[in-house]
Amino acid sequence: MGNDVAPLSDALRRDLLTAQQNEITERHIYLRLADREKDPKNAEILRRIGNDELRHYECLRRYTDTDVAPNNAQVRWYTFLAAVLGLTFSIKLMERGEERAQASYDRIAEAIPEVGRFAEEEEVHEAELIGMIDEERLRYVGSMVLGLNDALVELTGALAGLTLVLANVRLIGMAGLITGIAASMSMAASEYLSTKSEQSEQDPTKASVYTGIAYVLTVVLLIVPYFVVSNYLVALAWTLLNAILIIVIFTYYVSVAQDVPFRRRFVEMAGISLGVAALSFFIGFLVREFLGIDV
Repeated sequence: MGNDVAPLSDALRRDLLTAQQNEITERHIYLRLADREKDPKNAEILRRIGNDELRHYECLRRYTDTDVAPNNAQVRWYTFLAAVLGLTFSIKLMERGEERAQASYDRIAEAIPEVGRFAEEEEVHEAELIGMIDEERLRYVGSMVLGLNDALVELTGALAGLTLVLANVRLIGMAGLITGIAASMSMAASEYLSTKSEQSEQDPTKASVYTGIAYVLTVVLLIVPYFVVSNYLVALAWTLLNAILIIVIFTYYVSVAQDVPFRRRFVEMAGISLGVAALSFFIGFLVREFLGIDV
């Protein structure tokens, strides 16, 4: 095979072939993303990193003397993620997969020191990627967080309070929808004025649109149960589950795209939203009992 390494054990050969497939798969992903990238500079960097992955693949192949096909399912998956959730999210999620494979590379490096250099090059790749990417959706994550947080806190609280006061799923759903739509327009307008007054790099119109869309989508997901089930307590429980699901999905997205801790952010958002809902539910109970409201 043209190298001085002792004959490969079965375990080492398996690790090499797995690493080989990872490298050629990532090459195809980077090239596919480069073809989709509109910024020529970004596309060129992606292609260069893809070529580095090919060099890694060929280095590993010298030891296995075997060609390995890319995992086309992964290529399609990460390309799809980039189209839906953005280039940054797709690449950083893929980089997390590389971190999980580090133990395999460490075992290989013990027998083949040359492979140990791959990890150092990957760190350079990641730095290049982070420096090159400037996605619009990430510039406006703050606006999306604002819309989503406000909708979760305000609407879960309002729905929890209205649930006991009105005790009618249709009335609660209609009241929540009207409240949510009005609040989304108010929040979008506030974000527009706030962004404009700060004279930031963000476009005020886009910031308000991102805020409004995040708010409206959250409102829709939270009030749907009240138009589907007939029991208002079941509807409230379903709404709270939807709220937790929204928090999980969005927190995971932000934690990957912006490299922030998932658990702390999730606990904070969930604690505030569910805490406000519990307090509002208790207030609704007091209103119903002491004011004698019965709809």
